Amino acid sequence: MSETINLIPDTAASAHATGTAAVHEPDFFNVKVVNKEAVAQGIYRFELRHPDGTPLPVFTAGSHLTVQVPNGVRRNYSLCSDPADTSMYQIAVKRDAAGRGGSLSLCDGVQPGDVLQISAPRNNFCLHPRATRFLFIAGGIGITPILSMMRHLKTQKSDNFTLIYCTRDAASTAFLPELTGPEFAPHVLVHHDHGDINNAFDFWPTFETPGDAHVYCCGPRGLMDAVADMSGHWPSGSIIFESFGVDATAYAANTAFTVRLKKAGVSVPVTAEQTILEALRACGHRVPSSCESGTCGSCRTPLLAGDAEHRDMVLSDEEKATQIMVCVSRAKSAELVLDL
Repeated sequence: MSETINLIPDTAASAHATGTAAVHEPDFFNVKVVNKEAVAQGIYRFELRHPDGTPLPVFTAGSHLTVQVPNGVRRNYSLCSDPADTSMYQIAVKRDAAGRGGSLSLCDGVQPGDVLQISAPRNNFCLHPRATRFLFIAGGIGITPILSMMRHLKTQKSDNFTLIYCTRDAASTAFLPELTGPEFAPHVLVHHDHGDINNAFDFWPTFETPGDAHVYCCGPRGLMDAVADMSGHWPSGSIIFESFGVDATAYAANTAFTVRLKKAGVSVPVTAEQTILEALRACGHRVPSSCESGTCGSCRTPLLAGDAEHRDMVLSDEEKATQIMVCVSRAKSAELVLDL
């Protein structure tokens, strides 16, 4: 059986289970962008260092951090660098013209020498401490946390891992020279589907017979669904997923609407370019949050009235009548009333 990791801090999960106060937003600090380079078509690697050159907070393989990008929104990105090196962080970002604007702001608006605000790393996609063998499955930009894991294992002198990396073609394959170089090539299988579903990688031979490996999968929803379908008979907890969020192309175009905060007695306009969470922040209203991609559940907010367009991966059909994830979901009606 599989386990889905949705970038929710342990404290937030505990608070939701116990009914205690929800997790606070992370603190932010400045880092300097010292390098920016394309590592594939439309994918850029950013190297971040402390402005005064001191070591950055330690992190573990699979960690992510939150970046406040130039247009003011916050987005989470997995670290792809080796945890043994805290002199810098590396993140890789795919420029998504159809996304919510965060990647465009970062990829187009940030250059070496610029200063960004980031959070300390958090990890909910950890390598199992007692695992003896690992199978990594990545799709597209989902390679980022897995590359950090592979680097960590190499630093630990461990070769007990294999990577299956599924991409469209060589041009869109991030870190291809490194993955096919002498350090990683014996462990790596790169598969290109060339945009044809009939060329998708066949995972059944890999999962037909349960093995002793812990499987870590990160990438698009279709890839994760395929792996989940093939691995349901594996031991509980041996298949671990990290979700990159919801495919917004499945929903109607964004339009402006209003959220009314019943407790505060105010109405907040939400533009077509904003999320509810961003609009609330802009007006000084704080809501706990973490992933900002509709996958963790930490911004769960009571919904009192209005017709919501739910875009999260958390709420059940029954919960959608009375709750909303304000980081991604929107309104079908002109107004939503929230218990805030």
